[in-house]
Amino acid sequence: MDPYDSDSSGLEDAGDYTETGVLLGYASTEQTDDTISHLGGWPTWLDKNTPPPGDLAKCKVCNNPMLLLLQLNGDLPERFSNDERWLYIFGCPRKACSRKQGSIRALRGIRKMKGQSEIQKKEDSTSNGVSTGATPAPKQDLGSALFGAPSQGGGLSSNSNPFSTSSSPAAQNNNPFAPLPPVSTLAAKPPQNPALNFPETFAAKARISTPETLSEPVTAGPVLPWPDKSVFPAPYTEYYLDADYETLSRPSTPTIPTNTTVENVEEESGGTADVKDAFESSMDKDFLRFSTRLAHNPEQVLRYEFSGTPLLYSGTDAVAKAFPSHQTQGRGVQVAPNAGTNNRIPRCPSCGRERVFELQLVPHAITVLEDGREGIGLGKNDAGMEWGTIILGVCAANCGTVKEGDLVWKEEWVGVQWEETK
Repeated sequence: MDPYDSDSSGLEDAGDYTETGVLLGYASTEQTDDTISHLGGWPTWLDKNTPPPGDLAKCKVCNNPMLLLLQLNGDLPERFSNDERWLYIFGCPRKACSRKQGSIRALRGIRKMKGQSEIQKKEDSTSNGVSTGATPAPKQDLGSALFGAPSQGGGLSSNSNPFSTSSSPAAQNNNPFAPLPPVSTLAAKPPQNPALNFPETFAAKARISTPETLSEPVTAGPVLPWPDKSVFPAPYTEYYLDADYETLSRPSTPTIPTNTTVENVEEESGGTADVKDAFESSMDKDFLRFSTRLAHNPEQVLRYEFSGTPLLYSGTDAVAKAFPSHQTQGRGVQVAPNAGTNNRIPRCPSCGRERVFELQLVPHAITVLEDGREGIGLGKNDAGMEWGTIILGVCAANCGTVKEGDLVWKEEWVGVQWEETK
């Protein structure tokens, strides 16, 4: 499998390694600069006195409280300059709920810090499809904003990462995805990024470049209170998050001695070509691409690329149908920036705008979260996680808040690709 058969927008050649526009998250046991983002543990809120409505804590299958898988600082100051934005993914650990729709849910918390957002101003300048002449706000480099990273190749300014530094004083210096070093220094790095000792916040580093049915939009002010910790199963161990841009190693070409004699040995099936074809046809090519891509940086627990394209675990299930642009790629074909807007994720039920891919959890997150969990929590009823990837799709307009101080909770789309069963 060609390692440059890429799903990301924009590849930058750096000799032996190629850097992509995808920000990778790594679990760390050492504290990072980002005090908001973490894997596992207990969730924290934009306002500790205003948690989400309690019904959002419950599995849609069994109606019991779920466990936190991921909490992420999703501030995108270059795109949503006046909004604090946190993302959450919860999962039900119960065996009876595994592989069922509604057993994994995602939330987006938004708080308006000051004035109108640039998105709202732009929408207000257009009435009944007629522009008022207002100049559209320039596209933002979310990577620099959320993750503190420089623009990738100067051409990905519209694709920022939600792990960048917030523009609000309350969130500054708290993002674990702080800016990365210049690309020239990354070229000398090996493809596997260490999980420890990342100096910047996750958000500061990012460059933003049939689905499950959602509940109706939920506004601030819980209908039911968020459940007390005592009613939840034992949480997964909490890990801090570090981040770095994805690098793909260039495979070396083996040298064949000049005195070597190569014989063409054919198999009974009709030749080596037939064997190769039979092997490839028996495998899901998307899974092969998925596993090959992750092998470059095997300790990654999440992939982030706002308005990008996810790396699919399977190309044949209902979730894959939500990303037709992924399926139409050929070998070596790259997805254009903002390809995520061509997806078939259900539109935001609150504002009607399209949803875009933002991030996905990948299998190593299961290994990290379940480490040492034997005999804890639900015991025999705890099935363990059986997903291949969890894909988060969010409202492209970050809708929900209007006035300064508003705090709103929205449930977002999650596409779960489960492990194959024999």
